[in-house]
Amino acid sequence: MSALALHIKRQGFHVSGSDVNVGETVEKLRACGIEVCVGKEGDLQRVEEADAVVYTDAISPENKELLLAKSLLKQLWRRAEVLGELIASFPFSVAVAGSHGKTTATAMYARILKAARLPFTAFIGGEDQEMGNYFFCGEEYVVAEACEYKKNLLLIPAKTRIVLNVDQDHMECYRDFADLTNTFLEFAKGGERLVVCAEGLPFTPPENAVTFGVEKWADYQARELKNEGERYAFTVYEFGKRLCRVRLKAVGKCHVYNALAAFASARLNGLKVKEIKAGLERFSSVKRRFEELGKLYGATVIADYAHHPKELASTLATAKKIFGERLIVVFQPHTYSRTKALLEEFVAALRGVERLMLYKTYPAREKYDGAGSAKLLAERVGDCLYTESKNSLAEWLRRTAKENDCILFLGAGDIYYLAKYLVSGVKSK
Repeated sequence: MSALALHIKRQGFHVSGSDVNVGETVEKLRACGIEVCVGKEGDLQRVEEADAVVYTDAISPENKELLLAKSLLKQLWRRAEVLGELIASFPFSVAVAGSHGKTTATAMYARILKAARLPFTAFIGGEDQEMGNYFFCGEEYVVAEACEYKKNLLLIPAKTRIVLNVDQDHMECYRDFADLTNTFLEFAKGGERLVVCAEGLPFTPPENAVTFGVEKWADYQARELKNEGERYAFTVYEFGKRLCRVRLKAVGKCHVYNALAAFASARLNGLKVKEIKAGLERFSSVKRRFEELGKLYGATVIADYAHHPKELASTLATAKKIFGERLIVVFQPHTYSRTKALLEEFVAALRGVERLMLYKTYPAREKYDGAGSAKLLAERVGDCLYTESKNSLAEWLRRTAKENDCILFLGAGDIYYLAKYLVSGVKSK
């Protein structure tokens, strides 16, 4: 939403908005001259004055600003509809879809465009360490995420489309996994050019698809993988022909797949190998993706956005390879519906972590549901702790952490800001 606000303001419109809490995003928008009202009531007066109202699907249908806008017959736009209209205006467009990794792959592609010195705009779902979640240097090329929540990806008319993977997530928006799979397939079929993973997709790729992969032969394949501290180097092969060696700064094998997806789509759009290699090697990370925040009680603090069982398993495996037995894990589940739907998978991913604290669920848009609560998850995992208190979490970490340990904060909710708060040295209230 903030990236759209910044882009629309750049186009000359007066933009204002509302959010529930003050945070980095609100402060950034205000610094750019966008007025933001903070509070649950929103800003009803500005709704009355507005010519159009853009809303995220994450808000409640009972939101007062949304209800007022409907009663006043304002032009109403879903976030994905606005993004789709904007993307349609660019000559060259790339959309990245997938249950995991789309923020990183989008940021990687943006780095490639920047290295090629092309006029482009990027709408990134997270915060690239240098570009943020919105970057503008022209309107010829655009890259954006295509999120599957409430089938929003079907509203993104990009000419080049990437499908990284398909997994059970946002299942509250779908009848079943087949419905989710068919939605991704419909998205894949809608573009002029298509890049898909050669490994593990639940559908047969369309005939025009270009594939990428590591373990299986693919049109774009990474071979001769080596890693140092879980930062991977690999050789890219294009249709069996060796192209170049790429060394990533981002931590984790999953980023090899993200880089290959960006590489393949860039080649389909005519970019040179040296430009693609330069962009990928300059990419460091996205905030909240194995991001090192500093020190706490002598331990290194790392935050990661992992909030799905497969993401948890992947991030934990990476952390264990680096830190071994020195790992302390704090996990905050994100939404009751996800935890409830994937409870057994969460239990399997977390069981075996020796020093584990589960923090109260981040509800996002949802009401409390004990069947998907962090407390129930803690009971099912066993041999771990649960807390709803910042103070008790801080005290447990003080007693548990030792010099050279790693404290890994996991989750897509406000656990990230709590981690930064603790690292900053400010006493919890």
